[in-house]
Amino acid sequence: MVSTARMDNDFSLDSFLEETHKDYEQTQRDLKEIDILIKQSAAEVERLAQRNSQVTSYTRQLQTNFETLPREDIKEAYEALNDVQQRLFTMRGQLEKLQSDQRNLERLAEFQRKIIELSGGSALLPKSGRRGGSMEQPNVIRVIQTEEAVRQGLVRKMHDSVASSISNFILQAEICQRFFDVNPDRARTELNALKSSAGATFSNVKDFIFDLRPMMLDDLGVIPTLRRYAESFQEKNGVPVPVTVTGVERRLESHIEVTVFRNVQELLQNAMNHAQASQIQVQVDMGQDQVTAVVEDNGSGFNVEDALSSGNKTIGLATLRERTEMLGGELNIQSNLGQGTRVEFLIPITEEAGFGGSY
Repeated sequence: MVSTARMDNDFSLDSFLEETHKDYEQTQRDLKEIDILIKQSAAEVERLAQRNSQVTSYTRQLQTNFETLPREDIKEAYEALNDVQQRLFTMRGQLEKLQSDQRNLERLAEFQRKIIELSGGSALLPKSGRRGGSMEQPNVIRVIQTEEAVRQGLVRKMHDSVASSISNFILQAEICQRFFDVNPDRARTELNALKSSAGATFSNVKDFIFDLRPMMLDDLGVIPTLRRYAESFQEKNGVPVPVTVTGVERRLESHIEVTVFRNVQELLQNAMNHAQASQIQVQVDMGQDQVTAVVEDNGSGFNVEDALSSGNKTIGLATLRERTEMLGGELNIQSNLGQGTRVEFLIPITEEAGFGGSY
């Protein structure tokens, strides 16, 4: 029996070392790839910085002839300046993120290397190559990909709406300033246009902040926030989203409320953007021991097994399931092509998790 146990332990250790060595080799490949990306991003940042300097200088030259230049030329100049500044901001953020990932990879690789050496497997280490860490585990990769997709979406949203509107504000304000003395009627017209644009942008910024982190989630809890989000979703997309709540409405621990809200938010976005649903409904049951939510739509549907096994970046169902399971919950998906989708997830709660109050 002792001999058999020892053989099993040796086998387990050998398997562990072999797997760690494979991870370490993958690390070297990952580090080489990220090093290339860092060099490319650094070069692009330098190019955009030079371009930004040129466009800024050109815009300043235009200001000396502001009254005589066509409005379209001025607008194009400011749009070009705004565009290059946004691209520079994005690339600098990407470069910083890559450098941070590189440092994390290097720290993890050092840990892997020490494991191999302490386990007597130093001969498995490559004789050359850079030290680094591997983030090749599927869970970690999906988390990183999801975070980057969110960041890219936020950058696009900022660039296409808020940043572009602010650029137009500057242009309209300067036009108003120029026309105050020479053409008061034109100045009033431009001021009215500026006021209208400011109102629309303010509304966009409120929606943007709500999508990022609705303040009422902290103040009022998940149920009122879900109802408000469903109303906003309907106003934007023209698709009714009735929210049915059963059980005792009450506050839960912050991380549970955030998870419930984010899950429903992502499922609604999936139903609209990917399934083109015309009917969506949300059901939430606030039970004593768990909170259960169901999001059901009549959209195009999909193959569940393919969506989960492929780690679909767009739908992100695998990441959504992992987020739920980290809290000890479950997520079940029912869908077929052309037959809509029903997603149900539950998260356990304890008496201590609640705040004892109702809404």
